Amino acid sequence: MAFSYTTTEQKGITVIHLVGEIIDKMEAATFIEQANKLAASGKTRFVLELSELRYMNSSGLNVLVSVLTKARNSGGEVVVCNLNKKVKDLLVITKLDTIFHILPTVEDAIKKLGSK
Repeated sequence: MAFSYTTTEQKGITVIHLVGEIIDKMEAATFIEQANKLAASGKTRFVLELSELRYMNSSGLNVLVSVLTKARNSGGEVVVCNLNKKVKDLLVITKLDTIFHILPTVEDAIKKLGSK
């Protein structure tokens, strides 16, 4: 299945809902570009909602790390939430669970970012 995403804003925080699979960085090029534009405009707090992201490989991890790096370099933060078992296991195996804030729900993620 192809990769897609939608973006909404809640309480001044950008919520990005990722859908499908990220197996090639080029598939997510528009997503990365959108995150870069948001960060450049001062919107640097992101919730990545992953309930419908069924699979990703190392390219997908690279995409998430790129967004995290851009946000943090711009003074912001990224929280990921609603991970399925495959994606959560991948973050644990690669030890990226120590770099990303991982929370169970969008509401929890917004609270976390709102307290910063």
